[in-house]
Amino acid sequence: MKTITVEELRAWRDAGTEHQLVDVRESHEYELCNLGGELLPLGTILHQVENLRRDIPVVVMCRSGKRSATAILQLEAHFGFTNLVNLEGGILQWASEIDPSIHLY
Repeated sequence: MKTITVEELRAWRDAGTEHQLVDVRESHEYELCNLGGELLPLGTILHQVENLRRDIPVVVMCRSGKRSATAILQLEAHFGFTNLVNLEGGILQWASEIDPSIHLY
């Protein structure tokens, strides 16, 4: 599985590197804090495949990286995606290393 660190994602954002950010947490988690990605909860993502790009990297994120890894494995197995990238450590890592002003829960 391809991965990206929070530092690498920040560099992509700063450089304007084209990518899609998808958050697979639940809506109540997303409402508390988010990085501006598209909310596609893990339980529904297989039914929302049309919302995922195939022509650019799609960074999939969650709280810690576990649900996003599950989503990636499912999407790769069922739909043949090859451009999915897991955000290591999820929003917890982002808050720890990039933006400590994020209040998680």
